[in-house]
Amino acid sequence: MGVELATADHRSARQAFVDDLLDVLPVLPYNLDVAQAHATLLAATRRAGRPRGAHDLIIAATAAASSRKIVTADPSGFEGLPDIQVTAHR
Repeated sequence: MGVELATADHRSARQAFVDDLLDVLPVLPYNLDVAQAHATLLAATRRAGRPRGAHDLIIAATAAASSRKIVTADPSGFEGLPDIQVTAHR
């Protein structure tokens, strides 16, 4: 979204940053395994009475389905999710 919201002065630098990230980070699909993990996590948050943002749950479900750890500057959206590994990075 940062590229889309950037002013003309900053757009090319932001696009270059995104392109550099995409060169080294894989883009994982939202497939059936992710959808099943998403449903499990959504049910767990509803049972716990602690709703989460839709994007955080998609990230967590993708991590769960691909056996990955989440590295984030804001771990609060992932705390207490079952079987989700999170590392805070500042």
